Amino acid sequence: MSKVRQRSTEHKREAENKQPPAEPKTSDDDEEEEEVPLFNPNASKELPQASDQTTEAIDTALKDLTPRWRNWIIRGLFTWVMILSFAFIIWLGPLALVTMIMLLQISGFHEIINIGYVVYKSYDLPLFRSLSWYFLFASNYFFYGESLIDHFGVLLHRTEFMRPFVDYHRVISFTLYVAGFVSFVFSLRKKHYLKQFTMFGWTHVTLLLVVTQSHLIMQNIFEGLIWFLVPVSMIICNDIMAYMFGFFFGKTPLIKLSPKKTWEGFIGGAASTILFGIGISWVLIQFDQMVCPIQYDDDKGQISMECERHPVFQLDEYAVPETVQILSKLVGRPWETVMMYPFMLHSIILAIFASVIGPFGGFFASGFKRAFKIKDFGDTIPGHGGIMDRFDCQFLMATFVHVYFTSFIKLPNPTKIIQSVLVMSVDQQRLIFNKLQEKLIARGVIQA
Repeated sequence: MSKVRQRSTEHKREAENKQPPAEPKTSDDDEEEEEVPLFNPNASKELPQASDQTTEAIDTALKDLTPRWRNWIIRGLFTWVMILSFAFIIWLGPLALVTMIMLLQISGFHEIINIGYVVYKSYDLPLFRSLSWYFLFASNYFFYGESLIDHFGVLLHRTEFMRPFVDYHRVISFTLYVAGFVSFVFSLRKKHYLKQFTMFGWTHVTLLLVVTQSHLIMQNIFEGLIWFLVPVSMIICNDIMAYMFGFFFGKTPLIKLSPKKTWEGFIGGAASTILFGIGISWVLIQFDQMVCPIQYDDDKGQISMECERHPVFQLDEYAVPETVQILSKLVGRPWETVMMYPFMLHSIILAIFASVIGPFGGFFASGFKRAFKIKDFGDTIPGHGGIMDRFDCQFLMATFVHVYFTSFIKLPNPTKIIQSVLVMSVDQQRLIFNKLQEKLIARGVIQA
């Protein structure tokens, strides 16, 4: 018995020796934070889940239809409403378009940020809602200010009140951001650090996706309405035709992120977009108001959409492929060259991107929505969802158009160069004039 007791005592001592040492007590500042759930399990109940709510009259008229056909009719109806509204805004002019982009940007930002608020239960976090909208304001101040100064710097510089905002725009922009950054640091609260930093990152990623892309859309507009209207209409065409082909002929799933997307819809949408892109490009090229950059005419003292056409908007002669030449000779109708606008060839590249890569913006959005178990970003547009549900592909397309234009199309703009010179002092203008005159004389361009 004594041996058994002795062994049990030894086992107890060994167990005590194996236990980890007790952690030293810390001060109140170093105490372990109380764990606060990061994800709200009831978030899906509070987030938008349906986008087919319409007026009572429409619901009554469609009550006998199956859900599939009801959604098809509602989606088609409000597609035409959006197209006609968009056409009306285009008719109002560039200022209306800029205003529309600003409103869409704010709506899209609100939808994404609102998901963050609900999912991470951030309503009780100090200043976070205010700081999110503050960062949106600071970002827009910087980006829109850059665009206005770049295109209308001379006009803004003539106003005494606006001159400091033009000269010190980037300093003011940086100061605004730093003020928001410091305010965020002061708002940090114990037990909420993880949620606050998560939402800080959420806000900045949203700004990158929404504000930066909308800024690039603005830049495309200023380079000529055609650089805005053609890509936007391509995305709209691809979305509609992919839905139509998928609805009537779709059988083969395309990607797991979007189970309703099919290869039939993807291919049919791509072919339709290329044909549509060539057609809409040829129509818009006929109007100077569509191809000329939007700029301030100092001589007329007003915003102008008149210019000497860029070479891509002037007819050029192209050789027909040899195969086509041989076939044309066989039928007795030789065809060796064709007159074409270079932009129409560029529009094919834009259409390919819109139909092949553009949909991945929608797939990205689908993955995001699946992560948070929601159907749509919002319920603003019946049959379509929220603003971001309609413009997820547009933002990706806008970035591509801007990169493509600046890389392969853009030429030095004499008007912008002159505007930059006009805001200089008289001595600097005289120096530039003399230097330019000397260079031109040396090259034999002008006589002394």
